[in-house]
Amino acid sequence: MSGGTKSTLGTNRFTPTRRQVLRAGAAAGALSLAGRASAAPAPEKVRIGLIGCGPQGHNSMRFTTDWFDTVAVCDVDRLRRERSKELLTGGKGEAYDDYRAILDRDDLGAVYIATPDHWRAKILIEAMHAGKDIYAEKPLTLTIDEGRLVQEAQRQTGRVVQVGTQQRSKFEHFTSAIAVVQSGRLGKIKRIQAAIDGGATCGALPAVAPPAELDWDRWLGPAPVAEYRHLSQPPAADGRERWQGNCHGNFRWWYEYSGGKMTDWGAHHVDIACWALEANGQSTTPIRFSGMAKMPVGYRDGYPTENDRYNATHAFKIDVQLEDDVELVIRHDTGNGVLIEGEKGRLFVNRGKLTGKPIEELADNPLPSDALDRAYKGMARTSTYHKAHWHNFYRCIQDRREPISDVKSHLRALNICHLANLAARLGDGGAARPLAWDDAAQRVVGDEQANALLKREPRAGYEIEV
Repeated sequence: MSGGTKSTLGTNRFTPTRRQVLRAGAAAGALSLAGRASAAPAPEKVRIGLIGCGPQGHNSMRFTTDWFDTVAVCDVDRLRRERSKELLTGGKGEAYDDYRAILDRDDLGAVYIATPDHWRAKILIEAMHAGKDIYAEKPLTLTIDEGRLVQEAQRQTGRVVQVGTQQRSKFEHFTSAIAVVQSGRLGKIKRIQAAIDGGATCGALPAVAPPAELDWDRWLGPAPVAEYRHLSQPPAADGRERWQGNCHGNFRWWYEYSGGKMTDWGAHHVDIACWALEANGQSTTPIRFSGMAKMPVGYRDGYPTENDRYNATHAFKIDVQLEDDVELVIRHDTGNGVLIEGEKGRLFVNRGKLTGKPIEELADNPLPSDALDRAYKGMARTSTYHKAHWHNFYRCIQDRREPISDVKSHLRALNICHLANLAARLGDGGAARPLAWDDAAQRVVGDEQANALLKREPRAGYEIEV
């Protein structure tokens, strides 16, 4: 690529000059505003219940008030559900400790699932069968097999499911990047880098009694029985409480409840990578996985050998070979964002910028006026980012169509992350285990140990029924 920027093939970084940033920002900003839908009359609101009152679920609800009425909340932590009841319903709604109470309510048209990852697929499937439309946080699943069950439940019920990969509705950055790719400005894509930062590590965490307000056994749910672990840390500079543990915000560093950064942020950036390939008419099917991965603890046969500290992979560079000779690199060790390299040029996008020669050129050679509309599948665009993503969900409830972050596209990207994690878990000495993937059969070729890890048996009483 011209313009004085170093090749990322040598440095794996994309560092634009100040002039490039200013010029690209102006062009991308103009693109994101083109074709913006005009204001519509006040809509009839949908009654919705929140399941999972942690920071993500609680804070995201503030973007919903134009289209949804929050009338019920649920959490196994009494303090969290009481706080959400007061702030989200004005104290007038109901607060439950069992999500099934929300699913049983006939007066609710939708639910928002913001639980830890290990609960999500089960509640999502039950919500679909309860006749609800669902906005669910990512990642939807803990395993590839759960994804199969989720898709089958949606096929049976026809419910609308919006996945919380809200980058798809950040028009000035990610959607604009897709519009540029879809318009042919990069040519055939050859390589994509998804940089998602590293995970957390810690020392041994003491087992302590769970706080009185938390139903720990219910929090574990489908996961194996485990002791509650918590270690207070010095407060943050702004005075906020900090801790290490295996509950609430720290669940994502544990294999038992999540997939670490690989599925937490991979669900975002690998999704953008797959969206770009799809928009460019190229395959997103993975063929081979290799690379490096470091684990905070030892692993044997794909399982952690220590249970008193974080155990999800925290450092990695996984090389994914896709069909059509496309390389996807998922890594932790460079600036967060997605770098898309094509035969004609390349661009870099994250939540704060969209840069590259093809973006600069938009100032003199703009895209067609309908480029963003085509990238967003012709659906209405109002506001941007979180609020736009919720509005898209609302419109799809009314129109009974697939939202911008549908189940199929989400699982396409997420399963790549699951397989990358599998290669890491089965690796040796810092090297990820090479895996060959048969996408049609949904099996790892010639590796029955890996195939056995494509699903997990839930704890008795928490089975998933489709």
